[in-house]
Amino acid sequence: MTKIEERTAANMDVVLEEVCRNLPHGGDHESRKHIAKKLMQSVKKGNVTLEGLRAVAGRAFAELSERKSA
Repeated sequence: MTKIEERTAANMDVVLEEVCRNLPHGGDHESRKHIAKKLMQSVKKGNVTLEGLRAVAGRAFAELSERKSA
């Protein structure tokens, strides 16, 4: 596995916390894991900006909402 730069890891943490604020109690383990996995996949493709990661997290959050309503 490629080492993630400190700045990128910090961006991922910030974005994960931002999006999970929209979940009851900050999100359960599985929800947080799903969003984190999507963030990791995006970082591995080179998306390391805060705004880029916010977009990915937003889509992952929407996927969770769709799953729960289905």
